[in-house]
Amino acid sequence: MANMKIYGVPFSQPVRAVLWLLLMKRQAFELVMVNPGSSGENGSRHPDYLKMNPAGTIPCLLEPDTGFSVGESHAIMTYLADKYGWSDVYPEVLQMRAKMNAYLHYHHRNVREASTGLIAPKIRKDLNIPEVMQQASHRNLGGALKALETLYLDDQPYLFGDAVSICDLSAYVEIGQLQPRFTNTYDFSELPNVSAWLDRMQQLPFHDEVHVCLIEMGDISQEAPSMDVIRNANISGLKALKAALESLGA
Repeated sequence: MANMKIYGVPFSQPVRAVLWLLLMKRQAFELVMVNPGSSGENGSRHPDYLKMNPAGTIPCLLEPDTGFSVGESHAIMTYLADKYGWSDVYPEVLQMRAKMNAYLHYHHRNVREASTGLIAPKIRKDLNIPEVMQQASHRNLGGALKALETLYLDDQPYLFGDAVSICDLSAYVEIGQLQPRFTNTYDFSELPNVSAWLDRMQQLPFHDEVHVCLIEMGDISQEAPSMDVIRNANISGLKALKAALESLGA
């Protein structure tokens, strides 16, 4: 049986969430590097890729044995949890699952704004994100962090209780990247619950391996990284992921 393939790059936040879940669950996979937004060979807008994922985004999962493919990180993670019975990270209890699904929908236009407003304008100049959109993203992110601080994490270690879930993984890859040890693009000093949660998330297995690309790229608060720096960070991230898979015998 051929290993599943995940198409994307380590620098992509949604890709990292999927890869982190797979590593934590010791599930074998192959990461296929894709050039986001490109219509050239190995690009996410190439006709062959669009047949797998019409949205032309990353990540995308492909099961070579069946030809089944699906895009969108949340769809991928919920599919994997259902397929392999990972009820510890995505419960079978209907009411709890509904609450997690609600967060996953909320995530896209709130927590995900960490990338739209603070990261993408520096590393994806080609997107030409308007200043008004960046400002709106800042506001949305601020509101989301306040919700996490006062509602989700006010009396529990993770977003939905005492155990980590796919919601935590998705939230962390967006929020965690802003920390001083990575891009240094947000001040968490007034968010003690969020800060404590960030510390707990960093203790999870394979956190460091999944985030090698961010360590490689470093602080972008004062100066945007060059394309060479970003490219090398992705290459380093790929090497770290391969080493992690080898350590698992996958």
